[in-house]
Amino acid sequence: MNNTRVTFGQRATRAGVVVAALLLLTGATWRGISAATQSAATRATTVAAPLATSLVAGRDSYADVVKVAAPAVVTIHADGRTRVSATQFQLPNDDLLRRFFGEQGGPSDDGPRQPRTFRQSALGSGVIVTTDGYILTNQHVVDGADQIHVEMTDGRTLTAKVVGSDKPSDLALLKVDASDFHPIALGNSDAVQVGDVVLAVGNPLGVGQTVTMGIISAKGRSTSTRGAVSYEDFLQTDAPINQGNSGGALVNTKGELVGINSQILSNSNGNIGIGFAIPSNMARHVMDDLRTKGRVTRAQLGVAIQPVTSDMAASLGLKDVGGAIISSVTSGSAADRAGLKRGDVIKAFNGQPVRDINTLRNHVADAGPGSTADVTILRDGSEKHVSVKLDEAAVNQTARDGGTSAGSDDKTTLGVSVAPVTPETASRMRLPRNARGVVVEEVNPDGRAADAGIQAGDIIEEVNRQAVNSVDELRAAVRKTTDRPLLLLVNRQGSEIFVTVRPSNG
Repeated sequence: MNNTRVTFGQRATRAGVVVAALLLLTGATWRGISAATQSAATRATTVAAPLATSLVAGRDSYADVVKVAAPAVVTIHADGRTRVSATQFQLPNDDLLRRFFGEQGGPSDDGPRQPRTFRQSALGSGVIVTTDGYILTNQHVVDGADQIHVEMTDGRTLTAKVVGSDKPSDLALLKVDASDFHPIALGNSDAVQVGDVVLAVGNPLGVGQTVTMGIISAKGRSTSTRGAVSYEDFLQTDAPINQGNSGGALVNTKGELVGINSQILSNSNGNIGIGFAIPSNMARHVMDDLRTKGRVTRAQLGVAIQPVTSDMAASLGLKDVGGAIISSVTSGSAADRAGLKRGDVIKAFNGQPVRDINTLRNHVADAGPGSTADVTILRDGSEKHVSVKLDEAAVNQTARDGGTSAGSDDKTTLGVSVAPVTPETASRMRLPRNARGVVVEEVNPDGRAADAGIQAGDIIEEVNRQAVNSVDELRAAVRKTTDRPLLLLVNRQGSEIFVTVRPSNG
């Protein structure tokens, strides 16, 4: 049996993102000249700036890199309450309903079972990215926390608030109010090459700030552990990363942030030399959106795609393996309006080659809703360019209130993230072939849907006896009903049943 797994909560705490203190980080670069010929004034300037090389005055050392990066890396303590058995209603003693909701949802001798809560603490790392106290970390480090404290390298402990979080990228942006911050310079992760030396800075296993060294061993990795709504383009490194490193910094030898440490691949929950970091360019996009909008906006084509394998390329008469073949086009989507069809092979997006479906998804997402993209396709053996005006992706892009794609304000939020039932989602989640509606991908344990017994994998077919076949239709139906319970028709593993969701107390 293969026990290898990608670890998140235990994983490794990721490396933080960002730009920050331009006053400290612009200007002079390290030239590697001898200490004897370098003036004291020059040394003072270069200590705070990105370094051109780690070899200072002939020393084979990364100490000067650490001096630049370490003050920007903080320890994060996140405390919160976890809810279990979140079922607040009593079911009739009916075998069908007990099979549908499970034994824990049934009545007990003392009446309906109430949800229980217990406190849990998470330990991770973060990276100061601006002079005014913004900190990047992993979403999984602060998920569900109601109290967050940040330990600075100068001994201060500060209370932080969550500005916003983005589960698809596993990034969160925090804010602390104080002064004398030392942000790190944000590097260009696209320029990183396999073989580059990098340092991982964080607080593994709670032992205190630690620095480890390794190289970039791969780019463009996807662990595919978080489903179709995740956006992954990991830098892979063998720099030792362990639990508590999540949200920490991956820096180059100039002292620039190139990644936020996020995951490890391990069969022992410890480092075996395969760690993953979120690229700084992706983190920059997420950070900017969270600061300005409170949520992350991404674009979508509206297609289901598959990788082009060797056999598929031979069958289609293609010269090269690679790209993504369209297996279905969502009616009314950007792709549909532009004339893309099932069987088209997407070879490039805005001039960037499509290596695989993960690459294409990231390119599309980063292009931005409303932008016009040039899509290069192969159709019937001929290359063709198609202009597509992209839509906004309706996925689980959450702000601090736990909002979901089923409603973004407090009174209409169900506490679920959903996606249309497409051939891709039906295959991935093993849904019935004739499935219709929207499939529940995640459930907030503190949301109204969890109270009603809704689970991941449920298909919401109707709201108040009206069919819903898209995220927008579900959102609209939920918003119409704020003063009485919602009546949902839910399909779970082929069985249909009505479920009521109580109105928000807000």
